[in-house]
Amino acid sequence: MAKNRANIPSISEAVKNLKRGNILPVYYFFGEDSFSIDTSLKAIEEAVKPFLASDFDREIFYSEERTLIEVLDAASAFPFGSDKKLIIYKDFEKVRDKKNLLSYIESPAEFTVLVLVHNGAVSNPGTNLYSALIKNKFLYEAKELKGRNLITWLVDYCEENKKQITSGIAQVLVEIVGENRSMLEAQLDKIFTFVGDKIEITIDDVRNLSTSLKEFSIFDLQDAISKKDKRRAMKLAYNLLDKGQEPTFIIHMLTRYFSGLARINEMTEKKMNEYAAAKIIGTHPYYLKNYKFARRNYTDGELFSAAQALLKADLAIKTSSTNNKEIITLLISEMVN
Repeated sequence: MAKNRANIPSISEAVKNLKRGNILPVYYFFGEDSFSIDTSLKAIEEAVKPFLASDFDREIFYSEERTLIEVLDAASAFPFGSDKKLIIYKDFEKVRDKKNLLSYIESPAEFTVLVLVHNGAVSNPGTNLYSALIKNKFLYEAKELKGRNLITWLVDYCEENKKQITSGIAQVLVEIVGENRSMLEAQLDKIFTFVGDKIEITIDDVRNLSTSLKEFSIFDLQDAISKKDKRRAMKLAYNLLDKGQEPTFIIHMLTRYFSGLARINEMTEKKMNEYAAAKIIGTHPYYLKNYKFARRNYTDGELFSAAQALLKADLAIKTSSTNNKEIITLLISEMVN
């Protein structure tokens, strides 16, 4: 599969082709991004719906309940009065003997749309089955979006909903919510409702929504730490953990934060404009004033101590069985004196 990976299109290509009216007889979805898989399944259902006259022609099977042979028999049977039938076969990674699929994909039923959902990576890529899937363009990979690709998805999602967001503000939203696309989509939908008819989503919209929903963000924690408000910092950190935020994320974001603080004086001495300075530090210009305020509160020695505390906390998370709250409590205690 490594040699052929370049030939495997993204699952988003399947959705684009559906929007052009191109419906394939077989789809084999695999990968780590469950959000993309779920979204693509919905897109297929919407595309096939006009061809379905009976609920009997839409079936969902699970590998633990039905064998592959039973599913392929169902796919080969004529519809109940519909032009097409839709069959979704989930948890396909649990099917041990997949060889029967090879003969089907070489001559699939023209009246059936068969969707196979394989969660995770393909473990035996060098078989004739996967070569045939690639050859017939039935195979699509769902990769988790990270970094710039995730930001691009956020911007595109807003455009699809007739809203506009800059990549910088999209990055802030990711830093607040995390990289889970289901959570990001839910947060964006709340923002769309919050802003109403307004087209452009601003940094204030993101912060105001967080405040109106009484949801604390990593930026609230950074603000409390910048003011050396230990009591509030503890409360906010516990809130983030209770809401399901990973301690590794908190440590990562605080490491970025203190790394940025360490460079503030350099930016000031070079008399950089706020946009250039914010880009180098790794934040949005909106938050630059908070960095400047925090830098005045922390000496060089305190920044060094904070860096040591963060390193110790990171090692503790990865190598010890200490409770997460205990690790974060000790971290904040060492950073905020």
